[in-house]
Amino acid sequence: MRLSVDQLHVTLDRHRILGGVDIEAGPGDFVGLVGPNGSGKSTLLRAVYRSLRPADGVVRVGGDDIWELGSRAAALRTAAVLQDGTGSTGGLTVTETIALGRAPHHGLLGRDGPRDRQAVEEAIDLCAVRHLAHRDYGSLSGGERQRVLLARALAQQPRLLVLDELTNHLDIRARFELLHLVRSTATTTLAVLHDLDLAARFCDHLVVLDQGTAVAAGPVLDVLTPDVLAKVFRVAASARRDADGVVRLTYAADPLAADR
Repeated sequence: MRLSVDQLHVTLDRHRILGGVDIEAGPGDFVGLVGPNGSGKSTLLRAVYRSLRPADGVVRVGGDDIWELGSRAAALRTAAVLQDGTGSTGGLTVTETIALGRAPHHGLLGRDGPRDRQAVEEAIDLCAVRHLAHRDYGSLSGGERQRVLLARALAQQPRLLVLDELTNHLDIRARFELLHLVRSTATTTLAVLHDLDLAARFCDHLVVLDQGTAVAAGPVLDVLTPDVLAKVFRVAASARRDADGVVRLTYAADPLAADR
């Protein structure tokens, strides 16, 4: 499903957080949001998954303005996994936590049916958390929780995934596993990533935010230029696509040279 963000402006406490941001993601695209701390990445995600109404601009998912959709209709299209988010998971097992993803598919008094149970079982297997199914969610490690929260989002069967630092606090293997998993779903994805090396490897397109504006957007190699890396991230580095097809960053012997 297509995501379109058109001239998005967000103001909080009379301070401009985002100004005139544009994003386009086609069906199945994996778009990464990168930028320094405080650049507005998480705020932009909140506007996309309908948690924060913008001061101006439009967010369209599947061609429809999300603020003209009802909350349930919007949730049927978009699922979010937030930083260290738990939601209503107190005292629930892993299976019960994942089943919360089916809530948008129910009516006011709806109950889980065969299709709901099938979606939950498929999400459990896809995210490889079958061995955790009967564990209390609160007893899990950080990496296990992130995997379960992703399973909850996938059980929702969204057309758009919004991920805010999915790999935060995870070891390197867990980071690769989760991002490989996201790519394997072929679901349109908008993800905040702090790790530029992972963003370069997994994303189709990048949007670089700096002080609330998009300073670069497009294919990875068009965005991660030495000039952008120096001006926005304050590092001396370059990106290239190697013979194996992977985009990798190479840092100068003195990577902070541009900041001195």
